[in-house]
Amino acid sequence: MTYGKKLREQIAGPETTPLIGVYDMYSASIAAEHYDGMFVSGFGFAASYYGLPDIGFIAWPDMVAFVQRLRGAFPRHHLLVDIDDGYVDPEVACHVVEGLERIGASGVILEDQKRPRRCGHADGKQVLPLSEYLAKLEMVLATRQDLVVVARTDATDENDILHRAEKLAATDADVVLVDGVRSVERIRRIRKVVGDKPLLFNQIAGGKSPRLSLSELTELGVDVAIYSTPCLFAAHQAMHSALADLRRADGRLPAVNTTDGVGVKTATQLLERNIARLRPEPQGASA
Repeated sequence: MTYGKKLREQIAGPETTPLIGVYDMYSASIAAEHYDGMFVSGFGFAASYYGLPDIGFIAWPDMVAFVQRLRGAFPRHHLLVDIDDGYVDPEVACHVVEGLERIGASGVILEDQKRPRRCGHADGKQVLPLSEYLAKLEMVLATRQDLVVVARTDATDENDILHRAEKLAATDADVVLVDGVRSVERIRRIRKVVGDKPLLFNQIAGGKSPRLSLSELTELGVDVAIYSTPCLFAAHQAMHSALADLRRADGRLPAVNTTDGVGVKTATQLLERNIARLRPEPQGASA
């Protein structure tokens, strides 16, 4: 079974499928301990790989190389990849989609923003004419073999949001995403106009969308939830705190809590599991 089909079947289930945003191999290693699906976040990748905001700096070869490393370490996890606007040109978008499918990505998100682009929860977003985006989307859909394609709109006007969501749902895209949705009532309106098409909701701490549980999203008819930055923001806070403590302690490292602390042994064991996942299950092993 292909990775795209596996994710598509997961999305078709009765509950909202969570995909956790990862930004490097270490964050992915931790996320893999808790969830079976990952979201390769453009926000997180721009921050971790370039040290830059999510405003269009990502080069597609860097993203493809990262996904290849992820698939090598996590052969059984869903990998949904943010490819922004397809790196501007439709031919480039198709080339990237071919490459990602070849190395084992489960799906991609293609947005309708025009440059300069912004994080989906930032102000100042601009969108392409709908016909231009649909032409790019159709090229990507014709290129993919079984990869899940999420059609995303960053429209901000209420009428334009609903119009674009309805048009995206009428394509062969597998899922529709309206990014930066500001209320539960708007989710309900979007759910209505997309009909039976699966719907994706993006949650980001401090973003424009309401904080909703998976149970609440299931009740609203949301099929997929991506959590773009929980790993990145948690790491930011933890590293800042640890280094402030180290300075206050005159450079003396704290003792490692033997119950739940992280030291060399814990970190090494985490990373060793990335090797173990590549090995086949032993035949006839006793329970």
